[in-house]
Amino acid sequence: MTKLLSLLAIFGTLLITNAFTNTNINTIVRSTCSTSNSSNRGSPSSLHMTILTANGKKIDVKEGTPLKAACAKLGVKPKYSCQKGDCGSCTITVGGSRIKACVGKVPPMPKLKSLQEKGLEVRD
Repeated sequence: MTKLLSLLAIFGTLLITNAFTNTNINTIVRSTCSTSNSSNRGSPSSLHMTILTANGKKIDVKEGTPLKAACAKLGVKPKYSCQKGDCGSCTITVGGSRIKACVGKVPPMPKLKSLQEKGLEVRD
């Protein structure tokens, strides 16, 4: 009888140990996966950058950046009157679409590979 109880105790300990081991392994795998994903947040590949070009000059700008700041980096000087986007005097062409520079944001990178390599052209 004591032999049987000791075998059951050993077998029960093994079951409990395996249950905790599997739980620990799953926890470790989950934490490793979430850590690797969070460590990529600051990497350049995860930032959404748009290439803008003007007069042979290329710059990388984060999408959503104010277009006024991007134009200043490129050396493009649109005319500003109201600074609110009401008058339209600051309107420039970015990749074929007209955007008001004083209130507009840098558009996302286009999906076409040729435009991704060349960048979006900015014109007054």
